[in-house]
Amino acid sequence: MRRLAPGERVDITDGAGLVAECVVAASRSAELDLAVCARRAEPPPQPRLTVLQAIPKGDRGELAVELLTEAGADVIVPWAAQRSVAIWRGDRAGRSRARWISAAQEAAKQSRRSWFPEVTEQADLSAAARRISAAALAIVLDPDATEPLGAAVLPPEGEIVLVVGPEGGISPTENDAFAAAGAVTARLGPTVMRASSAGAVAAGVLLSRTARWA
Repeated sequence: MRRLAPGERVDITDGAGLVAECVVAASRSAELDLAVCARRAEPPPQPRLTVLQAIPKGDRGELAVELLTEAGADVIVPWAAQRSVAIWRGDRAGRSRARWISAAQEAAKQSRRSWFPEVTEQADLSAAARRISAAALAIVLDPDATEPLGAAVLPPEGEIVLVVGPEGGISPTENDAFAAAGAVTARLGPTVMRASSAGAVAAGVLLSRTARWA
């Protein structure tokens, strides 16, 4: 706040599409007085991007959420993959999800997003497969896939589900369940990326080919 001076432009949002275009009227050490010049309501972005993010260990989960938010993910689903080192159990689930939500909100503010991403409850294999089944397109990142991610035919609207596996890879059981639910596989590039960064790079590849990045 100390860096903002009277007369400078500031936008504020409720994180659900409502934006107030403001000008700083007065600046103090811990607060600002803002004059609202205009208000606008932005529609939800289409197509929507949901990322099933296998839970990484340590603070790499928050890093994944920050990067996904900056890239434009609309829904982030913490996925308890079979080969995930970290699984949220008991009281830890609520605390871990709260950290992911906080990371998403802070990154959304930094990125000047008018729609903040939703961070859902932890999903198991059944919940993940149901979300894939309901999607307009579901893609599982697989370094051994024959088709590149950039060649995927994207729907103009609806939900795109992107599945990011753990460092140990997606198990055969999970791959079979996702394929049965209608998912296709695609490789991200010539190198294998960490679970904490692969989703954000893939989101950029996909969203750059939609009207959202036009």
